[in-house]
Amino acid sequence: MAMLCRFLVGLLAMALTSVAQAQTYPDRPIRLIAPFPAGGLADVLARAVGDQMTKSLGQPVVVENRAGAGGNTGALAVATAAPDGYTLLMSSAGILTANPFLYAKMPFDAETAFIPISNVAEMSMILVVNPNVEAKTLKEFVALARARPGKLNFGSPGIGTTGHLGLAMFMHAAKVQITHVPYRGAAPAVQDLIAGQIDGVVDNPPTVISHIEGGRLRPLAVAAKSRMKLLPDVPTAAEGGVAGYEASSWFGIAAPAGTPQPIVERLHKEIVAAVRSPAMQERFAKSGAQLVGDTPQEFAAQIRTERVRWGEIIKAAGIKAE
Repeated sequence: MAMLCRFLVGLLAMALTSVAQAQTYPDRPIRLIAPFPAGGLADVLARAVGDQMTKSLGQPVVVENRAGAGGNTGALAVATAAPDGYTLLMSSAGILTANPFLYAKMPFDAETAFIPISNVAEMSMILVVNPNVEAKTLKEFVALARARPGKLNFGSPGIGTTGHLGLAMFMHAAKVQITHVPYRGAAPAVQDLIAGQIDGVVDNPPTVISHIEGGRLRPLAVAAKSRMKLLPDVPTAAEGGVAGYEASSWFGIAAPAGTPQPIVERLHKEIVAAVRSPAMQERFAKSGAQLVGDTPQEFAAQIRTERVRWGEIIKAAGIKAE
């Protein structure tokens, strides 16, 4: 009985501590780690969310860029931080779903090191080609790729990036062979695509949509269940004859494992309010990024599902990060 009483007292003390933390949180600046270089989408989203949270919390949310190892460097800084809600991660899909299969040794356990809080933005990937490519439709492109196995070249932001994985998934679904050309970032890949140095890319809407609208790139398909509002004339992959090809990229916020539940709930409330604010909605309306703001449970379920799917693609394609 005495042991039970001590156990219950301990639980009560922990609960009271968590409530006290939530009531006083935050009382100093919050670090939001963007694990990629400044200017990229992770950085832009982090700063947009951070600006809104700064206003609502009354405490600064400071974005810190820590790039390297496909996002693992910045993620490690969060995984090993005190679980008190003052260090957060603006994670890419790759860090929590694909990296465990790409890297021979991970510096943290992606399944247990973090508490997912909310998906911030999601983007269905688009398959685009240089206008000089003969194929005008996805069906024609698949026929062209089958007639010239390995002769068509597609760029990506680098080995193991979502662009690379999206291409690998397309080749698997369409049963074609395309040569992958890795770049150091999306911008140089798209620049070479526009110049005709490569034939195409599979990339996020914010990277290519302005070039599509300007006629510099030709979209063949959206890798999603439904068409994009900004590109209503571009068919889905299924409509173009490649069933099952659905690939998306996303960025969401996570906290170190062990962060008290009341603080997680407070963060979730603030993040969702930021994502749904008129300022963010207006800012990203023409980017092709869909702002989300879901629950921690929904976000965690998405991560689990995608971890299985990307794991299968990576193993089948034999992709390894450098």
